[in-house]
Amino acid sequence: MLGTSASTTHPMLPPFSIAIPCYNEAARIGDSVRVTLDYLAAESSDGELIVVNDGSTDATSTIVRDTLECAEVRTRFLENFPNRGKGAAVRTGLLAATKPIGLFFDADLSTPLSEIPKVIEPIADGDVDLAFGSRALDRRLIGIHQPWRREQAGRIFNLIVRLATGMPFWDTQCGFKAFRMDVCRPILEKAHTIGFAFDVELLFLAYRAGLRLREIPVRWSHTEGSKVHVIHDSLRMLREVIALSMSSSS
Repeated sequence: MLGTSASTTHPMLPPFSIAIPCYNEAARIGDSVRVTLDYLAAESSDGELIVVNDGSTDATSTIVRDTLECAEVRTRFLENFPNRGKGAAVRTGLLAATKPIGLFFDADLSTPLSEIPKVIEPIADGDVDLAFGSRALDRRLIGIHQPWRREQAGRIFNLIVRLATGMPFWDTQCGFKAFRMDVCRPILEKAHTIGFAFDVELLFLAYRAGLRLREIPVRWSHTEGSKVHVIHDSLRMLREVIALSMSSSS
């Protein structure tokens, strides 16, 4: 479900970079980029949008380039070829950020853009180094739930993450995370997971480094077209989490 621009009832947000990873998103990337550009122009005119095409084989690249031509804010379009995985695309985007705060979210805008201040303002205020959205802290904020099997698999996965890593968080996988770039850049540079478990690795490295992390409940709605395959990718993510926990104890 596409997010909509928030009303300007709060002060202008500080400059921040948005990174959007995309892979074969031709059906919705144009709308997502336009809505995001409108949001930045209204809420953080000194911000920037970085779109990373992760080796798409459809018209994603052409659509993004055409949409960015009319941007009123700073933009960059980066391409990973061949497809390397969401984790690699997110890191490519965030490491290219030129603003003090970097935020990434998914191309489907499952978390509406009006939730952005929830993760940007605590960092801008100096309270935290990494703020990330959570569907688990207040499930009343979920508009459209995932299919039952996928939602239960996510709950089990996050329970295993808590047990394996010792982190106290309940939703590591929500694609809505903001970073204070000066202290988080070394974490992003050190991370190597390229698949869907990259979120866990980023949080884990930040947690071990003693950075200030905050899990924040956000509104969220499931959208069709997820690139995650429940069984295959869940098993792969579990293997990656186990590898992370073993490396921390070695």
